[in-house]
Amino acid sequence: MLSFAPAYPLLHRALKPLFPSCLWSGNDADRTIALTFDDGPHPRYTPQLLEQLERYSVTASFFWLGACVHRSPAIARAVHTQGHWLGLHGYDHQSFPLLSESALRQTLIDTQVEITRACQLPPTAVRDVRPPNGLFTPHTLALLQQWEYRPVMWSVVPEDWVRPGATTVVQRILQQVKNGSIIVLHDGYHGGADVAETAAQLIPLLLAQNYRFVSINQLWQGRS
Repeated sequence: MLSFAPAYPLLHRALKPLFPSCLWSGNDADRTIALTFDDGPHPRYTPQLLEQLERYSVTASFFWLGACVHRSPAIARAVHTQGHWLGLHGYDHQSFPLLSESALRQTLIDTQVEITRACQLPPTAVRDVRPPNGLFTPHTLALLQQWEYRPVMWSVVPEDWVRPGATTVVQRILQQVKNGSIIVLHDGYHGGADVAETAAQLIPLLLAQNYRFVSINQLWQGRS
């Protein structure tokens, strides 16, 4: 199977200076990294992942699909209760550039409603957005800014959704990780089956390299 994993660091380097309003990574002078998870919450994979995060006292950030929060509100609440940061990934993983302006706004509002209802949060507490598949246009970003959302991207993408196995995913991350990295993994239907095992292998190795895990919000604060 063809792997695009080696191309993502090049893509990151090319896009980061072109779209500075997005959060692509944190401060490269700090030994901090953000572990992020897309496409959840999942009724089985997310609780397994939470156990690993709790075991190592790691704070992560989750970018959720509204439809999945709707199906598993109690799991969403458990993630929030454990102190993790929450963001939006659209209601059902539709590509943002293919949506009309009103449909884009609606998918974000609907997802925000599901999260704030499940976790009893004010809407202003959930305004970080990661576009599905990382796809956006300058117009998408302009709209997000206009609606006071914060676009969040990534710097380390180990392609866990094609399920190459936890060991391969961990190796790819270790080859690419550096100060300020934003790592993308998945706890949804694609890739989620391996996510707890990946976290169990990965977290102790990164802690041994003296990395500190921070939330996406902490990376934003470090930028301002």
